[in-house]
Amino acid sequence: MLNDTKIHAFFKRKITESSDATQEQESISDYKPSEPFEDRPTKALRVEANATFDINSLERDPGLRRKICEYVVDQRDEVRRAYIKARPYQDLLSTYPKSNEKHSLAEVVKKAPLNASYTSPQVQKEILHVLGIKVKNAIREEIGDGKFCIIVDEARDESKKEQMSIVLRFVDKKGLVRERFFGLVRVKDTAALTLKEGIFSVLLHHNLDARNIRGQGYDGASNMRGEWNGLQALILKECSYAYYVHCMTYRLQLALVAASKEVIPIHHFFTKLNCIVNIVGASCKCNDQLKAAHAENITHLLVVNELESGKGLNQIDTLQRIGDTRWSSYLKSVSSLINMFSATCEVLLNIIEDGATSAQRGEADAAYEALTSFEFVFILHLMRKILEISNSLCQALQLKSQDILNAMHLVSSTKSLIQNLRDEGWEELLIEVKYFCEKVNIPVLDLNALYVARRGRARHQQDEILLEHHYKVDIFNAVIDSQLQELNNKFNDHTVELLILNSTLDPKEIRRSFRVDDICKLVQKLYPQDFAEYDMLQLRIQFEHFNHATQVPEFENMVTISDLCQWLVKTRKSEIFPLVYRVVSLVLTLLVSTTTTERSFSAMKIVKTRLRNKIEDEYLSDYLLLTKGSSRLV
Repeated sequence: MLNDTKIHAFFKRKITESSDATQEQESISDYKPSEPFEDRPTKALRVEANATFDINSLERDPGLRRKICEYVVDQRDEVRRAYIKARPYQDLLSTYPKSNEKHSLAEVVKKAPLNASYTSPQVQKEILHVLGIKVKNAIREEIGDGKFCIIVDEARDESKKEQMSIVLRFVDKKGLVRERFFGLVRVKDTAALTLKEGIFSVLLHHNLDARNIRGQGYDGASNMRGEWNGLQALILKECSYAYYVHCMTYRLQLALVAASKEVIPIHHFFTKLNCIVNIVGASCKCNDQLKAAHAENITHLLVVNELESGKGLNQIDTLQRIGDTRWSSYLKSVSSLINMFSATCEVLLNIIEDGATSAQRGEADAAYEALTSFEFVFILHLMRKILEISNSLCQALQLKSQDILNAMHLVSSTKSLIQNLRDEGWEELLIEVKYFCEKVNIPVLDLNALYVARRGRARHQQDEILLEHHYKVDIFNAVIDSQLQELNNKFNDHTVELLILNSTLDPKEIRRSFRVDDICKLVQKLYPQDFAEYDMLQLRIQFEHFNHATQVPEFENMVTISDLCQWLVKTRKSEIFPLVYRVVSLVLTLLVSTTTTERSFSAMKIVKTRLRNKIEDEYLSDYLLLTKGSSRLV
């Protein structure tokens, strides 16, 4: 009975629902819209299931084709299979301009697939590499078949890899001097042969003939500037006219000091000198004591008539610190210590007695012991003599090209003066040192006594030598020989003649006296491969005609040889006097400084940092090429 009731209730509910649905349909059919059907907004039409389409006509470009969800459900699998069979989309080459057509990067990007974002690291590296090749090709076209100079330097990057920077210096078709960064080369070591192989591989890869090298420029490292086994010697064997020219902006006085430091006692001397200056100038109190003691000494010397009085004389100064970035700092530091020697000793004695800490007193005591030794005083006076001789040359090399001729005369005089000091200056120096030691109460050594190395603790000393032999041969002669060797390396005969040729072609020198004979002799001696015998005869005639062509108002405004070269091209006189233009171009090819390579290393340190030390060598070189030479993009 209960089951019958449930079944009846179920069918009754079904009947009620069907009757309600019938009434709702009748009400919908009786509904009449208040506005026409045409005015109602239309909905997006769906593709019918039985619609057909051509698989081969599907859009291939991922940025233009329809989405899968826009197709009918029954067709989606067929569309997917069609795209899978077609494989990844590759645009037709006909849509891109040919390589010999001029086009910008923006035009190429416009025709690229619209969904391309180029954010993949590998794709970015490939793009940089392509652009780097374009920069190198543009530089190669600038050089053409002309002569060029190589400027090379090496440094260690953040990941402890030796990187060699290559810069090419040349004169372009407009007569402008160009220095183009040509990339970084990873080298396994800094041996001269390794560097040479790296340079020649780069030149060969870009079809640059090594026989067209007319100049070399490196830093002061012995593996590069070595006369026998250095990089310059190896390149000279391949190209006998690739002359090595000393960088004029490289501080010669610092190079001479560095050469002197190869002698161990000189190295110890500059270490002690730096320590003494730091201790005495550590505080304002010590500085005031130094000035007061120096003023008392000056007053005493004026009273006993050992000093001359006058305007600007006997100034109260302080000790000069040694700095590699300050010009003539070594000479100023040595001279100031000699002038303030007694005052410096007095300040050190005050620190020993009244020092705040035991460490400060101990450092002052060690500095005082070193300062009052005969060897320190001897080297102090020796270095002042040497640095005073070379200082005039160092100052002259900082001047502009119109004074190069005078600088070359200073090179010869500096060499002769240093040689004269070696041959005849020993006795005079010894008398001067002994007089100074007696003046400041420093014991003078007996030079006829036996010399014992390292204060009697030398185990390997076999020969018995006198103190005079030690000071004259091991210190005096050794220091002067290192100076002469450094000067000969930086200013050999070829370098001096090249710089003289540079000065004779200077516009100001031409206006004073145009020495045609000197120019022709130097050209015949230095560049015989670039001028045949007939060219040498024509060269003299062209220079004589050129001398008359310079009598124009425009020539009066020229200052440098670079201005002269541009004027020749601009006025088309380079076509009338081609041999004159060739000589001027060869002279301009010689380097003036190596700062371009230093700038490339500065950029390398910005790009490859401690947090980005995994950058690959090729990527780093391409990146720096765009940084230093992006203006060469075609």
